[in-house]
Amino acid sequence: MGLGRTLQAASLALIACGAWAGSSSPDSAREAVGPVSAAPDSAAGLAAWQRVYSVLTSPRCIDCHTATGYPQQGDDRHRHFANVVRGPEGKGVPALQCVTCHQESNADSTGVPGGRGWHLAPLSMKWQDTSDNVLSSGDVCRAITDRSKNHGLDGPALVKHHEEEPLVRWAFQPGHRIDGTPRTLPPLTHDEFVAATRTWVDAGMPCPLGR
Repeated sequence: MGLGRTLQAASLALIACGAWAGSSSPDSAREAVGPVSAAPDSAAGLAAWQRVYSVLTSPRCIDCHTATGYPQQGDDRHRHFANVVRGPEGKGVPALQCVTCHQESNADSTGVPGGRGWHLAPLSMKWQDTSDNVLSSGDVCRAITDRSKNHGLDGPALVKHHEEEPLVRWAFQPGHRIDGTPRTLPPLTHDEFVAATRTWVDAGMPCPLGR
């Protein structure tokens, strides 16, 4: 009888230890890896997209995201002087290519903006129609997320593009006009623009409904 009671007590002790270990191990695992951040919801994603859209359709971006055969310039988005044309690759034509005047950095002494690889965005990435009307938030969103139009960029690649592409970065450091006045900046800083893009991507890249 003494031996039986001893074995029974040992068994109960093992069961109790197992129950304690089973109840505490998930918490221990969570503590080990730390808290998991929830992805932004669709509403947060749409709000972030509107911030991204405000930059994409500002003059510093939309002047080169045209639907026509030529670039625009200025805050009023007038046609580029000297009848500059798009050309077959968005880089002008042999007699007058973009890089003929637009060097790798701003030339504030002449008022000519510059950035590495200066060129027009492809027509698939137009942010306006042929009458120069800005496209709706939904239309721009659907274009930028269409990998058949955006050179195959997925969400992380779009974040990288907005963060590192020299001509995107130029929009936030656009230099001065020939009269010495600074060009108008986009409504967000570059860091804010990248953060908004990342929030939108993390939310699944939602687009506004309708046009």
